[in-house]
Amino acid sequence: MTQDQIVILTILTATIGMFLWGRWRHDMVALGALLACVVAGLVPSAEAFAGFGHPAVITVACVLILSYGLQRTGAVDALAKRVLPTAAGPMLSLAVLTALGAVLSAFMNNVGAMALLMPIAIHLARKHELPPGKALMPLAFGTILGGMTTLIGTPPNLIVSGFRAEAGLGSFGMFDFAPVGLAVAVTGVVFVVLIGRYLVPRREQAGAESFDTGTYFTEVRVTEDGKANGKTLRKLEAKLEEVDGQIVGLVRNAFRVTAPSPGHVLQPSDVLVLEAEPEALSGILSNLGLELAAEPDDEKDENGALEETDQAGEEDTERREESEDVELQELVAMPTSSLIGRSADQLGLRAQHNLNLIALSREGMRSIKRLRSTPIQAGDLLLMQGTPEALSGFASKFSCAPLADRSLTIPDKGRATIASLVMAAAIGGAAFGLLPAAVSFAAGVLVFMALWIVPPRQVYETIDWPVIVLLAALIPVAGAMATTGAADFLAGHMLNWIAQDNAIIALTAILVVTMVLSDFMNNAATAAVMAPVAISSAAQLGVNPDTFLMSVAIGASCAFITPIGHQNNTLILGPGGFRFGDYWRLGLPLELLVVAVSVPMLLWVWPL
Repeated sequence: MTQDQIVILTILTATIGMFLWGRWRHDMVALGALLACVVAGLVPSAEAFAGFGHPAVITVACVLILSYGLQRTGAVDALAKRVLPTAAGPMLSLAVLTALGAVLSAFMNNVGAMALLMPIAIHLARKHELPPGKALMPLAFGTILGGMTTLIGTPPNLIVSGFRAEAGLGSFGMFDFAPVGLAVAVTGVVFVVLIGRYLVPRREQAGAESFDTGTYFTEVRVTEDGKANGKTLRKLEAKLEEVDGQIVGLVRNAFRVTAPSPGHVLQPSDVLVLEAEPEALSGILSNLGLELAAEPDDEKDENGALEETDQAGEEDTERREESEDVELQELVAMPTSSLIGRSADQLGLRAQHNLNLIALSREGMRSIKRLRSTPIQAGDLLLMQGTPEALSGFASKFSCAPLADRSLTIPDKGRATIASLVMAAAIGGAAFGLLPAAVSFAAGVLVFMALWIVPPRQVYETIDWPVIVLLAALIPVAGAMATTGAADFLAGHMLNWIAQDNAIIALTAILVVTMVLSDFMNNAATAAVMAPVAISSAAQLGVNPDTFLMSVAIGASCAFITPIGHQNNTLILGPGGFRFGDYWRLGLPLELLVVAVSVPMLLWVWPL
């Protein structure tokens, strides 16, 4: 083993260890690995950032933008309404929903497909009186399986195709992944639909109807001689925090302020809408000089929001004013959300976004103390209160998925049709070899921008930049594995120790190792690490490298055992009330099934 090989393998081992530790984001770890390779002289400084121009990276970014356009126009919502049965039983409904998720994931980002169909899955579960997890986990696994069937379905396929091109064999075509990927996806979808209902743990939803916060909304009035009179809401909330209470609304002169500013100075007769423990209410009233508000003419809607009367003019005539359409909304913090690591206080939800955070659930926990100061994590379920416009804008800005029947966007039939046609043209251009995939999809993005299907100002906001940086940084690192001979070294030892120079055993070992790594680290990173090893293994055995590259593509896409293996697994963690150890019950049999189906299919479609 040469010194360069020792250095690159040390960097690679440390990188994988950092990925598994999870202390820092994947893009930070990948960038650190790249810089370490540059400092060690393994990657020329002039080529350090060449990965940002790699066709695979460009294609991933373009697919994310095109997926957002389909979502924004309501094209996928319209398809779902047409395809999903309205009067079917739970088994058929779940089967159609999971199959739809798999089909959508073949042609758009599978995280986007999951986010689009999650509200439908929640509705389906409630309709058939099922725990949400019984619908969410099959859907998540179905969208992951569907992504492996096309070139653009998932980043690992693009990464593997890129390494094939760099090896002088040319890129894979749009549907080269379909024969094996489709067999695995169909078998997997059938399995999760038929067997998943028995293997998915029965967890109650940590959602709006099952938030066991032990609190309720109460109206109290500020009295003239009470301690609250003349205080700011900020000071009053400091007192309420001692009993885990919070102010969720203010009514002044019959006008409702949904998310009052902390700087508001309280006046006599102000009505505060509180959320507090029942046991703490009497202490709040006595210590702050508040009194329960009477309700002569006020009416409460189903969400606890008030519709007040408004006095107009100086005469005794009164008229009913339409209040703000305040509602509760469940939102899930997606793995790419900029909410992660920040608390409600740091976000300034009231002052900046006109919203209230009512409750938060994590990994099935029913309540979290000190709600507003709790840092948000990926997969957290947030119960928010505000107007539909405020909720929609917040979810869009911070990459949250809604768990309600209301869509975030207003469907536009004309734009949805145009968006679908442009997407089909981009796919066709790449599939028939008219243009390279990166160029074809970049052209589709340009058309989306020109037609304002995706406003130009939002184009860069729709890109998952951590994934882009991850890919761009790891491509040169993986290249260093090849140039230093480290990939040949690893492949040789794997063949000698495990496969005993048997090509079929080596193929199975590559597949299994890739799947195990993908369960604990980013799937694109796994593909970038294992692709050079696969190429080198095939070369040493003198067999078809495509067979081994395809095994890497399949293995990198099949992460079903942990909630951190794939973003879609993380996305359902809170809404499904799942725990870390819940995934393997369905995920492990599914991964074994994938191995059993894919190895024979690989040998048949891509003979050695």
